[in-house]
Amino acid sequence: MEVVFTQDVLNQARAGEIKTVADGFARNYLIPQGLAQVATPEVLKRLHKIKAAGDETRIQETKSMEELASALDDTTVTITARVTPTGRYYGAITSTRIASEIASAVGREIDRRLLDSAETIREPGEYDMVLRFSSEIQATIHVAAEIEE
Repeated sequence: MEVVFTQDVLNQARAGEIKTVADGFARNYLIPQGLAQVATPEVLKRLHKIKAAGDETRIQETKSMEELASALDDTTVTITARVTPTGRYYGAITSTRIASEIASAVGREIDRRLLDSAETIREPGEYDMVLRFSSEIQATIHVAAEIEE
């Protein structure tokens, strides 16, 4: 099925692009969510407006991501957890917990998938983590993992 994307869809298309997608993907996800419309002659006439709206949205999102990245750059977050007798944490400090701590410090929701760390924190210490908002926009935060008293 040929559709016109009305919004950016990650790893699929940008707003205003015309693509052929699987019928089920279009009928069950894209169209009900308002992410795309069937490429009819009426929709194709509005293609220029859809592209302009998508470009404007991308510009605003990029600006807000840059502001957030500059606010978060070199921020230190302290996380405490209980340790075993060997000095390792019971469980690990995951990216979800780090993201929630950053969110509470900043007052804005942070997605855990923005954290670019392959490993979880298993021992107390100082760690540097990178938040990747996009391929060009990133911020480095410092995580201080401490022992809970």
